Amino acid sequence: MKTEQGLLRISILVTILLAGVGILFGILSGSFAIIFDGVYALTDAVMTVIALLVSNLIAASAAGGAGKGRLVKHFTMGFWHLEPMVLGLNGILLTGAAIYALINAVSSLLDGGRPLDFDQAILYAVVTLAVTTAMAIMASRANRTIQSDFVALDAKAWMMSAGLTGALLIAFVFGFLIQGSAYEWLSPYIDPLALALVCLVIIPIPAGTIRQALADILLVTPSDLKSHVDTVAKTIVERYGFLSHRAYVARVGRGRQIELFFIAPEDFPAKKLQEWDDIRNEVGAAIGDEGPDRWLTIAFTTDPEWAD
Repeated sequence: MKTEQGLLRISILVTILLAGVGILFGILSGSFAIIFDGVYALTDAVMTVIALLVSNLIAASAAGGAGKGRLVKHFTMGFWHLEPMVLGLNGILLTGAAIYALINAVSSLLDGGRPLDFDQAILYAVVTLAVTTAMAIMASRANRTIQSDFVALDAKAWMMSAGLTGALLIAFVFGFLIQGSAYEWLSPYIDPLALALVCLVIIPIPAGTIRQALADILLVTPSDLKSHVDTVAKTIVERYGFLSHRAYVARVGRGRQIELFFIAPEDFPAKKLQEWDDIRNEVGAAIGDEGPDRWLTIAFTTDPEWAD
């Protein structure tokens, strides 16, 4: 419960359970909306399993021991690049599932709707709403400390599932209440209409995650990190008499990759290796966020072509 891997494992188990229950209740009640809820949850569970594997790889590569040696031998640049790939794929799959369900809901509305057993549908919605809400709250609170993109996306997925189920519950209760009334003719349209409205709300939600994942995959320079690194580098240039600097930064998942080149005059006084390392340590401390997720390379040269 206090680690990224532990939270993801719990999320996977609960999601698979809810997915199975959702598909079963959807078939029994005749609700395509509930079936979609189950399939949506199952898709999320599969992606959470992949996220857990990537999280374990990143943690193992950052740890010591023989395991790290075997990993580094084949992946010397680490596994950060896998994180945005998984996050982007997760968002795209969830969005795609919602678009497909929306198309089916519209088709069903045009065909006159479908009959539905509201008793079983309401029972499913009540239980699922309670579980998804609890999981969303638990993941969100835990991530205040963990600060994981995977857990954040998982919490968002639980919130989306809770919202979807809550909307379905309202629709099912309405359908149950109009039975035997003058509005009973609306009953076949409730399930596809509720599904369509929920899909319209869900489709845009992963957009931010997809956009950030694509930015990470394409190594788009984060402006805030670049500005911070430039500020630190300019201070070092002025302090030690360098001519200029070149900074290259990228955000890859939780990783921060920074390459700094300091251009020195050709007549720059010679220094011991320890003195150059002292400058590197000063730069690293000023940049901050030292840890396994920061990849910092600092080089000194008199030839600008090495830095460009």
